[in-house]
Amino acid sequence: MILAIILMLGTLGMSLWATMRVKSTYNKYSQVPASSGYTGAECASRILDAAGIHDVEIIAQDGMLSDHYDPMNKRLVLSKENYNGTSTAALGVSAHECGHAIQHKIAYAPLHWRMAAVGVTSYANMAVTFLPLIGMFGMGFQSTTMIMIMAIGWGIIMLFNLVTLPVEFDASRRAKVVLGKMSFIQPGEEATAVKKVLDAAGWTYVAAFLTSLLYFLWYLLPLLMGRRDD
Repeated sequence: MILAIILMLGTLGMSLWATMRVKSTYNKYSQVPASSGYTGAECASRILDAAGIHDVEIIAQDGMLSDHYDPMNKRLVLSKENYNGTSTAALGVSAHECGHAIQHKIAYAPLHWRMAAVGVTSYANMAVTFLPLIGMFGMGFQSTTMIMIMAIGWGIIMLFNLVTLPVEFDASRRAKVVLGKMSFIQPGEEATAVKKVLDAAGWTYVAAFLTSLLYFLWYLLPLLMGRRDD
């Protein structure tokens, strides 16, 4: 019981630290203007055009750091702060999402693996969320069966998060390169600002992977120990 509490608090603390870090870094560099004067939307449009991508819609939506690329509908969604913003943070985030659109165009394998795994991962998330509640109220599951399902569920989530790492870090790498190459940002302070924003965002995905790995091992090890006892 004590180990379970430590695991829960440890992973929660790690996730909160990563989230707070990316928000504080973004807030800091959203106040640092890029000398090019381009908005995030203008930057994204020019990057996509240069990559030969003309079928992706760029739209704005509410919500801080709600930016994402929707490969199913070919939409590049930017938060209003980044869509209209001219800061180094806005350009960095916009270019990062363009990186995903470029990955989609070139059939970047990890992106397609992640897209293919979205459905089964959503079921795995539901399983690891609700099964402990079912077990708490004693609704018919044997403990071994419950642990096995939880291990499989966390294993799927862990693999999804593992595949996400190269997808996100590759998109950030592409963003840093293209922003400098197309002169959206200048070497020095502006390039450093973009790097810090994107690197901080990357830690949220590392934290998610480590959390899922720890929970996967937490449920897997009792199963392995039980087989050894047999």
